[in-house]
Amino acid sequence: MENVARILILTGIILLVVGGIFLLYARFSFHMPGDIVIRRKNFVFFFPLATSIILSIVLTLILNLLIRMKR
Repeated sequence: MENVARILILTGIILLVVGGIFLLYARFSFHMPGDIVIRRKNFVFFFPLATSIILSIVLTLILNLLIRMKR
């Protein structure tokens, strides 16, 4: 039962950090090279391609480290 509690606490901390990053990202509204932004008269399309790739790599590294620590 201790392991489940630790996993839930760690998951909550990770979600808080990721949520904070998204809030800061939205507030400062900076775009990385590689993000797709299409602006028309009454329409803006934003697809954070580079940001998604970097976030995926960072989360993969974190999860791999956690899995290796568990063994």
